[in-house]
Amino acid sequence: MNESHPTATFPQLNKPAPDFSAVTTHGTKSLHDYKGKWLILFSHPADFTPVCTTEFMAFAKRYDEFQALGCDLLGLSIDSKFAHIAWVRSIKENFDVDVRFPIIEDLSMQVAHAYGMIQPGASDTSAVRATFFIDPNGILRAMVYYPMSNGRSIDEFLRVLQALQTSDQHKVATPEAWKPGDKVIVPPPATVEAAEARMNEGYEVTDWYFSKKAL
Repeated sequence: MNESHPTATFPQLNKPAPDFSAVTTHGTKSLHDYKGKWLILFSHPADFTPVCTTEFMAFAKRYDEFQALGCDLLGLSIDSKFAHIAWVRSIKENFDVDVRFPIIEDLSMQVAHAYGMIQPGASDTSAVRATFFIDPNGILRAMVYYPMSNGRSIDEFLRVLQALQTSDQHKVATPEAWKPGDKVIVPPPATVEAAEARMNEGYEVTDWYFSKKAL
């Protein structure tokens, strides 16, 4: 007989992020606590593992940069809060890095299942490396999944956050590898008349559908 597993669910972009209330290393936290701020919620397979340790140290070292962008960090694994606390203390003792953001205790896997962090075939009993960008209105704006064997790039997460904020503020898109200070992409015109007018609107126009501008 095949062993039954809970049906996997996956959050959707531009829809409300799954609600939660969970015990963390900083007390109980809910999604509502982060209303009005950006939140990066990220999972890791287990405490006291080397790849996860490198990721948590990298997030911790860039914590002030995320905070300066109005973004909080919230970690998660299917370990107890006591394991989290011991791990955080070990990181401080061995690497002299302070992990100042909360880590969710998800022994029941309730939050992990709600966010699709449990990936059958990759891991049935622990969370893969999933990362979710939730905006100040509680809307899920981006998500990234990595396999358990490979660490994530915190530089890329800072870049994605800045790109999302720039798109929201200026109603533009950002090209591949965009970073602050680069030109942005102007939304393409939606009518024949607008396409004709686009050529004389002062943008850097390559063709009617492809225009850039500096901010």
